Amino acid sequence: MAEAAARASAPTQTARSSRSPATVEAPFCGMLDAVLVESPADFTFDGAVPRDTAAAVWTWLARDLAPDLIDIEIASDSDTNRAALDSLMPDLLQRANDALRETATSAQALRRIKAQVGTDQTWDMLPTVLNVLRGRALLDKAQGLGRAANGLTDDAALMQALQSMPLKDQGVTATLMMAMVGQVASPGRLVMAAIRIAGGASENTLMRAGYAPLIDALLAHAQNQIPPLNQNGLFGDTDRICRAVDRFHRLMRAVTGYVELNRSSRWSLVTAALTKSVSERLDPKLRSVAPDVSLALRRREGTDRHDPEQMLAALNGVYLLATVRDCRDSLAVNAIFDQSWTQVGQALEIHIERNLEGLRRNPGDKVAAARLDGGIKMAELRFNQEYADVLRRAKDTAQRRVTPQE
Repeated sequence: MAEAAARASAPTQTARSSRSPATVEAPFCGMLDAVLVESPADFTFDGAVPRDTAAAVWTWLARDLAPDLIDIEIASDSDTNRAALDSLMPDLLQRANDALRETATSAQALRRIKAQVGTDQTWDMLPTVLNVLRGRALLDKAQGLGRAANGLTDDAALMQALQSMPLKDQGVTATLMMAMVGQVASPGRLVMAAIRIAGGASENTLMRAGYAPLIDALLAHAQNQIPPLNQNGLFGDTDRICRAVDRFHRLMRAVTGYVELNRSSRWSLVTAALTKSVSERLDPKLRSVAPDVSLALRRREGTDRHDPEQMLAALNGVYLLATVRDCRDSLAVNAIFDQSWTQVGQALEIHIERNLEGLRRNPGDKVAAARLDGGIKMAELRFNQEYADVLRRAKDTAQRRVTPQE
């Protein structure tokens, strides 16, 4: 009866779907989101599944193995669909196991399934994805453990939580660490707890104690902060970019600040490559901040006007600059940051004073007032709140000279 109810509640299809993996927005109805990393990913880690790989496996299962059970066109990320899929998962995994067993004895079956999944990478990661699906019930528990760790002030309790991981099964531990780290606000505390348990901070000591999957999970999540940095243009999500930079910093400091990395080890090489990749994406954004500030605050020749779009670009740039200032220890942008930081400070002092003088001469100048408001917001980020408050009082004093209109 239970099985019949599950099948009845699951989406069904009568026609074979031709949807490609690239168009699958929620592989497995969001069931594996805790361990997914955005594609493309330069480095692979046990427990981390690239989104396009998950989408390809999902398409293979739904389209080629279970078209009678699942309509991939409507299997979206919702509680109802996820519950229905969970009830069908034993059948899906059994069909996948049967298909893989067939490849062991049939070269034709092997070629067919490789063609169905699409790429060698997907084929290589297929066992990993299936193992994650088998242990899917543990993902929520691992995420809950990560959230609980944020509230643990006792290091002994955090150590106990880490020791509860199935360290003898590194594959399962990798998946659980991936899910847990995504919920932890201060990943450095996890590394410190692991070091205390292991009795040392060297790579070999952590590996022998079974905590290599923790470091891998930290690096996988750090790599996952790179895609948000690829946004460009006025309407890029600057808040998301800044959150990604801050998260990257926390994750990288958890590794490079506490673990004694060997110069030529894999972890050392990966951290260097990720730092380079993030820094290269930030470099052009930092170079454009000072010019954007000057363009936003300068007076226009002829008919003066306030440009809201240019002001938004300048504000976003200064916001990013302030974020990079707090995270620069994990980045390789010292030279361009110092240059941009200095230039932005100089530009703000010059243009704020010019706009303030213009407002004193003409207290009713709404264009100068709008530019000054934007400049003060930037000054608060670049300098401090006290300086910004002084400027606000100076602006208010200048505007009080407006003659009241009867």
